[in-house]
Amino acid sequence: MRTYVAGQEAYGDIEFAELALGIDVDLFRGPLEFETDGERAAREDAARDVLADLVAEAEAGDEIAGWDALYADALTRTVPFLRSARGFRPGTGEAA
Repeated sequence: MRTYVAGQEAYGDIEFAELALGIDVDLFRGPLEFETDGERAAREDAARDVLADLVAEAEAGDEIAGWDALYADALTRTVPFLRSARGFRPGTGEAA
C-alpha cells in the first residue's frame, strides 16, 4: 500500500510525519550520523528560530502550529538510538 500526503508519496513513518506535519525531524532531533560542533550549532539555531515562529503562530490562534510546536519541542529532547549506540560523546566528536 502506498501513502500520499499532499500528492507526495511518503516512503516511511518519518517521511510521513515530515510531510503531514511540515516538521523536519532531523532539524529538531539531529541527524543519525556524526555532525561537527559547528553543524550542530547551526542546526540548533535554525531549530530555535523555527520553533519560535511556531510558538508565535500558536499564540496568534493557529492551533495546528501549537501542536507542531509541541512535537518539535519534544524532538529536541530526544537522542537517536543509533547515534547514541555508536558511542559519540555530544559536542566532542569523539567516541566515548
